[in-house]
Amino acid sequence: MFKILRISKKSKARIGRLKTRTGAIQTPFFMPVATRGALKHISSAEIKKLGARIILANTYHLLLRPGEKLVKKAGGLSRFMGWPGAILTDSGGFQIFSLSRARNKSGRSLAAVSDTGVEFSSYLDGRKFFLSPEEVIKIQYQLGVDIAVCLDQCLALPAGRDTSAEAVCRTIKWAQQSKKFQSRLTAPKPLLFSVVQGGLDKDLRLGCLSDLKKIGFDGYNIGGLSVGESAQEMYEVLDYLVPAMPIDKPRYLMGVGYPENILAAIKRGVDMFDCVIPTREGRHGRLFLPRAQKRYLAAIDLKNSDFYTTINVNRAELAEDFSPISRFSRLPILRTASKAYLHHLLKIGEPLGQRLATLNNLEFYLRFLHIAREAIAKEII
Repeated sequence: MFKILRISKKSKARIGRLKTRTGAIQTPFFMPVATRGALKHISSAEIKKLGARIILANTYHLLLRPGEKLVKKAGGLSRFMGWPGAILTDSGGFQIFSLSRARNKSGRSLAAVSDTGVEFSSYLDGRKFFLSPEEVIKIQYQLGVDIAVCLDQCLALPAGRDTSAEAVCRTIKWAQQSKKFQSRLTAPKPLLFSVVQGGLDKDLRLGCLSDLKKIGFDGYNIGGLSVGESAQEMYEVLDYLVPAMPIDKPRYLMGVGYPENILAAIKRGVDMFDCVIPTREGRHGRLFLPRAQKRYLAAIDLKNSDFYTTINVNRAELAEDFSPISRFSRLPILRTASKAYLHHLLKIGEPLGQRLATLNNLEFYLRFLHIAREAIAKEII
């Protein structure tokens, strides 16, 4: 299922091959986020052309609309959205537990959490749902995805030790139930990843990981980071947690992050990443670009910490910048359209502007991961 092909002598970075029902994917890799089964402004064919082999979708949002039964009737999520690659669905736990911290007009929580699962109301039409750990896996099974993730309890930081300990116990219990349910499913069934929680508490983190390892999963997610802590605090967690993770299983850092965060995690031995940053910031006019204006394979120099730059195309001085959005892009439109034109599109609210910025940023992230794999192979990082 997962095979390590190379470990760098310069760091703990590694190249691996993850086999899914759809095909094999080389790690480390970045998963563009298609929350509701679509990347905003980008088609499935385009994201494949940019180099993506796996994307992430969200169980919670797909449950609410269009519903797992309709997706199953369509032949699974890949066929429904015309995506030829692999799909990982997160459990939706982060979104559900965000609801538990929100309040309606009468002051009541929008979600109720118990040891048996989570009850919440749809933000679309008010329908009530109850999700047990087993139901979350069942939904992902019906979606026909390659990798399913166990329901876990994610806390906002900072969190008290008692609160964190309770969430860890619940996460482990739910993971055990998820594994038992998944083992009874008929093939083809998704790989099952569990989530290591524990906030910034070393003992809780390592204890959670230890119990999850005893249950045994196809991969291990590092959850509950990039939720308010500093980058240094995140790195400190990775420094003690990643070495304790099974060497022969993929390690997935959820929801991270900026390129420097991803590179730091790769050097610590992390294999999988997802984040909304390239698409969300693109829609707001921020471009990620190589620092050097060379062909892409030479432009991102990972020997230097300052290997990329960002520019806000909304700034007034960009109104007369007639240089290409990305001179050495593989996409003709990004090589020919100017930053001044993109500035104009964003100012008038033309969706094409958000589309071009999103394409640019996804190309940067996916090429960055490609170059990271090459850098590991060449012992550069």
